[in-house]
Amino acid sequence: MSRVVDAVVLDVEGTTSATGFVVDVLYPYARERFGALLAERSDELEVARALAQVRTELGEPDAGPARIEQALNAWLDEDRKVTPLKTLQGVLWAEGFARGELVSHFYADVVPALRRWHAEGLRLYVYSSGSVAAQRAWFGHSPEGDLRGLVTGWYDTRNAGPKLEAGSFRTIAADSGISPDRLLFLSDRPGELDAARAAGWRTVAVRRPQEPYYAQDLQGHAEAETFEHIDVRGSGA
Repeated sequence: MSRVVDAVVLDVEGTTSATGFVVDVLYPYARERFGALLAERSDELEVARALAQVRTELGEPDAGPARIEQALNAWLDEDRKVTPLKTLQGVLWAEGFARGELVSHFYADVVPALRRWHAEGLRLYVYSSGSVAAQRAWFGHSPEGDLRGLVTGWYDTRNAGPKLEAGSFRTIAADSGISPDRLLFLSDRPGELDAARAAGWRTVAVRRPQEPYYAQDLQGHAEAETFEHIDVRGSGA
């Protein structure tokens, strides 16, 4: 069945791109550089704000660089979606992409679909637990070149809110000016899809066999194994 919508909102990890790449390549890249970032750049505005958030999250207002690095690494090990962790990862990843040390990953079915949907007049947005800086770097340094021109807007846990809360999806709908029932959210994670549906959005679960959430109950969400199987068109088509 073709879904008539005005915009498609994309999760990244597990949906457009392999979780394994993030865990095996990007996480170690950040882990190796947290210490230097905390020691040498704690006075930079974005870094300083993230460090204050780490201290708040820990309930330790006097936590020093060593304690903060320990917490960041523990959150990495737990794959926690904590905003200051994502912010600091984003700072490091953006620089790694800009230096050519990193190139992002997209499943083979994704970029052709994004280009087709964009050409057909659909607006594309990204909503990821990774920071907006990390998202822009990811789409800007793909194996197929700079894809940022396909994307209308970027949302993360800082400017939209946690991905498991319906209120975050209401925030995105209000910010984009699009009626919730004209927004389609693509994700591999059932809890995120549930939150989007609770906010009145359309949803499709992207179920790739190699991804962590593949075996989970989808609670009635439509599903697709690849973007090629998602039949969507704009309201003006």
